[in-house]
Amino acid sequence: MSGQISLPGWVTDIFSAYSQVLSELVWFAVGFGVVYFIGQVFLVPVAARAVRVRNRNNPTIETATKTYLRVVLIGFAALTGVIAAGYGRVLTESAVIIAAITFALGIAGQQVFGSLISGMFLIADPDFNVGDWIEWSGGEGIIEDVDFRVTRVRTPDNETISVPNTVLTNNEIVRPYGRDKYRITEQMYVAYYEETERALMELQQIAANHESILDDPAPNARILELGENAVTVQAEFWIDDPMDRDVLTIHSDFRRSVIRRFDEENITLAPPSAQLLSGEVTVAETESQQ
Repeated sequence: MSGQISLPGWVTDIFSAYSQVLSELVWFAVGFGVVYFIGQVFLVPVAARAVRVRNRNNPTIETATKTYLRVVLIGFAALTGVIAAGYGRVLTESAVIIAAITFALGIAGQQVFGSLISGMFLIADPDFNVGDWIEWSGGEGIIEDVDFRVTRVRTPDNETISVPNTVLTNNEIVRPYGRDKYRITEQMYVAYYEETERALMELQQIAANHESILDDPAPNARILELGENAVTVQAEFWIDDPMDRDVLTIHSDFRRSVIRRFDEENITLAPPSAQLLSGEVTVAETESQQ
């Protein structure tokens, strides 16, 4: 009798099938891993460095290059893994599989492709860069990153939000700090019975004494509107390097200075009521008769 144990045919078939599947998974992992490793270690850094050298003032293109190259790299690595696993012929010869993949991508990827194309348009826009402050109908903040699907924006409350690229391309985008200088305007209401000219002079003086406000262009103040209950005045002044300054803090400091100075000069801001009573009341004391 022989010491070898013979297994049933169906058991042998199962082991053979599992062995083939494991072999295909190993070859897929090897093909995918080699291509992805080479691309991630060599291709992406070299391409990003070349883009950075050519576009030193536009970090948006550098971050976008890394993002899109990683997407292409993953797709190419997956295709290499499929071919290494022995399914390359199936992909090239099976029209049904190709049609199914195309249909699935067309249905499931409409929004993704739309965001991808929108992201490309945003990246190509020279007035849309990482580090810029933007405003749109849904909010405002500083651009931190432009991904292939969303743009990440840091809000004034120091929160990071992900805005779909399609939202930014389909709406009007404003860059209030798009130049080296930025004009700030502050409106307030002065009572009609006050000396408006004196209020305008005080506003100009407050702006001129603020350390963050430029002397050229010089601060200005003007009457904006004659309202029903008060005169609307507006202070206008400029700051430099708006991206490096806390604009909200400058707004707050200027308003605090206006309130303090107007209190010192007895200038009334925004009467609390449209009806203002004036006059005096006299109280006379009389002796009671017993």
